[in-house]
Amino acid sequence: MNRSFTLQLYWSAMTTLGHQARASVSEKVYAVFTAAAAAILVFIVALDFKLAADQSFSTFILDPGGFPVGRDFLNTWMGGRSMFSSGPADWFDSDVYMAALVKVTGISDLAPMYWSYPPHIVLLLWPFGLLGFLPSYIVWCAVGLALYVWAAVASGVDRKYWLFLAVAPAVTVNVFLGQNGFLTAALLIGGLANLDRRPVIAGILFGILTIKPQFGLLLPVLLVLGGYWRVISSAVATTALLVAATAIWFGPDIWIQYWQKVAPQQHDLLNVAGIKGWPIVASAFVNARLIGLSDNFAWVVQAVISACAFGAVVWTFWRKRDPVLSQALFVTATFLVLPWITNYDMVVFGWIVALLRQRGNETFADQCLSLALWMLPILMFPLGFAHIPSALFILPLFAARLLWRLAHDTSERASTAQVLVAT
Repeated sequence: MNRSFTLQLYWSAMTTLGHQARASVSEKVYAVFTAAAAAILVFIVALDFKLAADQSFSTFILDPGGFPVGRDFLNTWMGGRSMFSSGPADWFDSDVYMAALVKVTGISDLAPMYWSYPPHIVLLLWPFGLLGFLPSYIVWCAVGLALYVWAAVASGVDRKYWLFLAVAPAVTVNVFLGQNGFLTAALLIGGLANLDRRPVIAGILFGILTIKPQFGLLLPVLLVLGGYWRVISSAVATTALLVAATAIWFGPDIWIQYWQKVAPQQHDLLNVAGIKGWPIVASAFVNARLIGLSDNFAWVVQAVISACAFGAVVWTFWRKRDPVLSQALFVTATFLVLPWITNYDMVVFGWIVALLRQRGNETFADQCLSLALWMLPILMFPLGFAHIPSALFILPLFAARLLWRLAHDTSERASTAQVLVAT
């Protein structure tokens, strides 16, 4: 017995040392990736500053692509300004919107841009329309980044990983494109983290998240299967309030025009974007088009991926499972189920990867997949232009691995329960 006990102690000690050694190596690898991502972010910020200096810090500074620095933030800024005028309804017509942009910016050869947001987003954007374009863009990035990091830390990520969150490649993409990934990530993280603790707040956050309606496609499945009826009620009430407020402020016709004009425009953009726009899109449909598949066959690929993603969410939330793995699977499935979702929407994966990292039980393969997913928003640019569908490889692999871990975790707990009953 003593010898057996000694061997058990020895084996336990060696196993612990092995885990510690792997953890040490893992931390060094993560540190290298964090430093590389930070360098890319600093480079982008420095490039913006140089462009501003070269153009004497004019109101609208053009980048080499013909867009103002901050790119899509021009839409956000215009939306904020529209709050105290006639609203964005006229801009649902792309020609009218481009004419408005040319008038405001004074740039006659401005690269094409589109207004594709639901009308109630202007209820959140109006403060940014009160500032000049460049100051507003700087505030947008700074406040958005702080909000996202705060939401991630408040929702379970250890404070020591704040830099890993702050310099994630998706953060760089959002700064470069001036997009709203910080805001949508904070809303989604806050909603998922508060499902059980603060259901009313979770519902309010999900209701606000309707400014990016594609993120809510799978949410009803999760909420119904989990029996989160207070969350559902709160989300519906919040959405109704936002829609009503917009209809009262701008007139109810704004919503009719939105559905009649913007929805078809978004469908057309799937094909019109072409090689210049497709590299930032993570969907199966666009990735299939990227490698030369026909439109019809690409839709078949998307349908198969979407069905698998839907089934994975149903299976995962049919009953209580590991919460972190379940949330990771839900977020990944959301990106798989949609035909149009972009790399700047991937800020939320910084939270997911950080949660998985701090558990300390990931295998080498898990860590490779997590880091590949973390780097994907940047990798999509060069690989996309080389017609390599990186998202079509990484996202399904990551989801499949999560499903395997969830199934293994379930079977392991079931086996443990059987042993306890037998004894």
